[in-house]
Amino acid sequence: MGFSHELTVSVIIPVYNGGQDFQRCLSNLAAAMPQPIEIIVVADGDTDGSWLVAKEFGAKVLRFPTPGGPARARNLGARAANGEILFFVDADVAICPEAIGYVQSAFKREPHIAALIGSYDDAPGAGNFLSQYRNLFHHYTHQTACEEASTFWGACGAIRRDIFLEMGGFDESYRRPTIEDIELGYRLKEAGYRIRLCKPLQVKHLKRWEPISMLKADFFYRALPWTELLMRDSKIVNDLNLQLSNRISVVLTYGLLIALIGAPWSSTCLLIAGLLAVSLFTLNAPLYRFFKDQRGLRFALKTIPWHWLYYFYSGLAFAIGFMRHFFQERRFPKLVFLKP
Repeated sequence: MGFSHELTVSVIIPVYNGGQDFQRCLSNLAAAMPQPIEIIVVADGDTDGSWLVAKEFGAKVLRFPTPGGPARARNLGARAANGEILFFVDADVAICPEAIGYVQSAFKREPHIAALIGSYDDAPGAGNFLSQYRNLFHHYTHQTACEEASTFWGACGAIRRDIFLEMGGFDESYRRPTIEDIELGYRLKEAGYRIRLCKPLQVKHLKRWEPISMLKADFFYRALPWTELLMRDSKIVNDLNLQLSNRISVVLTYGLLIALIGAPWSSTCLLIAGLLAVSLFTLNAPLYRFFKDQRGLRFALKTIPWHWLYYFYSGLAFAIGFMRHFFQERRFPKLVFLKP
């Protein structure tokens, strides 16, 4: 199947109290070349007048009176869109000027793909350490991943409109910004559709992360529901955050923790802890080298405890999710009802 014309692109942005980041998001979209045929902003019960800002930039605005989550908002925008391609962008993301062109050319060059995703760039908007660390980590993970993607990404992801509607869009039972995009990606792959990771398509994440907000989002809104999704589908794909090296790192992290607990009473435990720490560092050395090249040695050293903490709470979330699934299956076994 080929295309003789430029594919039309509709940009869809869910927003809840977007503030200055949202203004920059719209400003960068206004400077994009080429332009999308429309920008659809879905105000999800905002109270700061974000919908009025969108109006000022000429966007088509749809509104919900109360918040219901980005999945519902994106679905409403998709149903109202006219473009052949739906390009989902988060309200705290600033696209590069070439973004629309990247989307058009990727779908035209590879007519067999159903969707594509980009990544964050290596220059996050917020300057504090955690924001730099988290977004650079995301950038590295995507830029070193396989281009045959295993899932979708709502912050910077495009999909053919007919396929999106055929799949039923995002699962609106996710009422917060969580893994609704990952879940859609899994359904796309299960249906036999292909998703491309377009590495040149990079956007700037403007959100400022602080310790509590980052840990809360990572654990409760990502790791736990993602584990439930993995249990539902009974499948772990060797891609992005689920790469084999990451799973091994989780095991090493817990081994290191157990060895450190026993170290005060056993020199053998101390030796084992040292060996596990060296192994964990060596396995993740390419990432730490990337941090060093990007922000210097001091920054790279500061990322190590946060990165190992990431493995700790990722493993904890998986264990909790697995136990929930196990006991739920035992408590509520699948029943077969026979007609009389």
